[in-house]
Amino acid sequence: MTLKANSEWMSISDMMSGLMLVFLFIAIGFMMEMQSQKDSMKDIAISYRDSKANLNEVLYEEFEDDLKSWDAEITKDNTVVFNSPKVLFEVNRSDINPEFKKVLEEFFPRYLKILTSKQYKDEIKEVRIEGHTSDKWGTSSSKKEIYLNNMKLSQNRAYAVLSYCYSLEDEVTKENRPWLEKFFRANGMAFAELGEIEKARRVEFTIEMNSEEKVYKILK
Repeated sequence: MTLKANSEWMSISDMMSGLMLVFLFIAIGFMMEMQSQKDSMKDIAISYRDSKANLNEVLYEEFEDDLKSWDAEITKDNTVVFNSPKVLFEVNRSDINPEFKKVLEEFFPRYLKILTSKQYKDEIKEVRIEGHTSDKWGTSSSKKEIYLNNMKLSQNRAYAVLSYCYSLEDEVTKENRPWLEKFFRANGMAFAELGEIEKARRVEFTIEMNSEEKVYKILK
C-alpha cells in the first residue's frame, strides 16, 4: 500500500471512528432522556397515588359515620356515590326530594371544605356531579326513546344537584363560589355506566386530579 493510499485509509478510518462516537453520544443522550422521562413519570405516579390515597382517607374519616344513613359510599377513586333512588328523586323527575336536600346540606359544605383546603386546592382539575339512570323508560321498547329520555333526565338531575349545592348559604359555600364555578361541572351519564341494576339510579361526585393530566402529557 502506497503512502498516499495509507493516508487516505487512515482518514476514512478516523472519519468512521468519529461518526461512531457521534452516534454513541446520540444513543447515550437518547437513553438518558428516556430514563429522565421514566423517572418523571414514576415521580408523578407516586405523587398521584399518594395524593389519591390521602384524600381517600380524609373523605372517609369525615363521612364514615354518615354513609350508612345516606345510603352512600366512597370508592377508591374518591368518588362519592349516593345510591338510594327513592331518596334522590321521584321516578322520571329531576326535582330533588326534600330528604336528599337535607343530605346535600349536611354533605356539601364539608366536602367543599376538604377540596378547597390548602392541601388539595391546587391538586384538583375538575369535580363532576354525574347523574346516572337505568336503561328503562316506563313501558317503552324504543331504544331511541329510552336513551334520549334517560340522557335528558340524568343531565337535569345533575344540574339540579349542582344548582342546589351552589345556592347553599353556609359560609363555606358562599366563600368558595368562585372556585366552585371554575372547577365544578354537571354531567348527564344516562346508563353509560350501568353497573349493578339496583344502583343504576344514582348521583356521583367524581374528582379528577391534575397529576392525571401530567402523566397523559408525558405519554404523548
